[in-house]
Amino acid sequence: MGGFDAGRLDRIAGWMQSYVDQRRLAGCAALIVQGGQEVCYHQAGHRDVESRRPWERDTVARIYSMTKPVTSLALMTLVEEGLFHLDAPVSDFIPAFSDMTCLVPGATAADQVEPCAPPTLHQLLTHTSGLSYAFNPGVLGGLMGEHKVEFRPNQSGLAPMCDMLAELPLAFQPGSRWEYSVGIDVIGRVIEVVTGQTLEEVFVERIFDPLGMDETRFSVPAAARDRFAACYTPMAEGGFTVGKIEKGGDTLRLIDGADKSPFLEATLLSGGGGLVGTIDDYLKFTEMLRTGGAGIIGPKTLDFMMRNHLPGEIASMGPQSFAEQPMEGMGFGIGGAVLLNPGRARAPGSVGDFSWGGMASTFFWIDPVFDLSVIFFTQLIPSSAYPARAQLKALVHGALT
Repeated sequence: MGGFDAGRLDRIAGWMQSYVDQRRLAGCAALIVQGGQEVCYHQAGHRDVESRRPWERDTVARIYSMTKPVTSLALMTLVEEGLFHLDAPVSDFIPAFSDMTCLVPGATAADQVEPCAPPTLHQLLTHTSGLSYAFNPGVLGGLMGEHKVEFRPNQSGLAPMCDMLAELPLAFQPGSRWEYSVGIDVIGRVIEVVTGQTLEEVFVERIFDPLGMDETRFSVPAAARDRFAACYTPMAEGGFTVGKIEKGGDTLRLIDGADKSPFLEATLLSGGGGLVGTIDDYLKFTEMLRTGGAGIIGPKTLDFMMRNHLPGEIASMGPQSFAEQPMEGMGFGIGGAVLLNPGRARAPGSVGDFSWGGMASTFFWIDPVFDLSVIFFTQLIPSSAYPARAQLKALVHGALT
């Protein structure tokens, strides 16, 4: 398995402090656990620059797309109960998806469509459904932005948002390409339909309570409000963009304060990006994945989830979209990316690493070879602003003996 060189591990603290000193990040925390034992924890900077409140271990952060593995796992617990199969069309659960069209290849307008099958649950889980995001380039991304189909915490509920989404064409024939999308938000609604519970009730009952994740929810828990971090962007615009980054004058411009955030009282439960929580809560989740399911899900199901479900690497499926990861050398499983070739991904790693990140630059990976859980928390949108994830992977791998 190999251990760590303490001197080399110390580089992580200096690296984090440099990000804070250069006003690239307001504050951040990194946690490394090997074989269930904590190897390294470090924090730097502030959770709120204006009030100078320090970033602390119990700081509550927006984890955005690191919600996706939680939603994916919740769905797989229902699959394990034999309630449905992954090849089921989503229209079996949400009838609005019954009569779908998709854009023809090369379409430049919303009316250039052809009929297509509704996406399957598996396609929704693996971002091959033909759905997109409002911040992605292309006709569908533009339509989603225009119609405000964004699954944000201050919007009017999951069921009506899924119905609005179903009225738009898909970006391509389901299964033909890979594009990062709101597919996992739709999966969240499927979970509600199947269980008759809200998505949060399902998470609490099936995942959060069994693991003791008491401070991870869709709305900031009342007792944690004074520990909620502010969120920043270096960009002139809102930050929810993936095109060329137009840096603003201020590298830490406040875009979501801790006192007025929509995450204080979420009205839409986004399975694709709605959770807030602490780094130690998320560690309980990654450790459950690393150790084989902790009784929440079967080890064989987890093994199935953490394999590559695509024909090859993500890049081979022609994505034009943003993703929280490199496209080369990476496959995609159920709920996260799977490292196929570290050389192609241009960052050190072990084959089989399972990882994902969030829009506010949070990140985690599980390394099955070195028995690691590594989690990085911060609050800066977009996550493509700086190469922090690849740098952290290099630092951790450089410290392994």
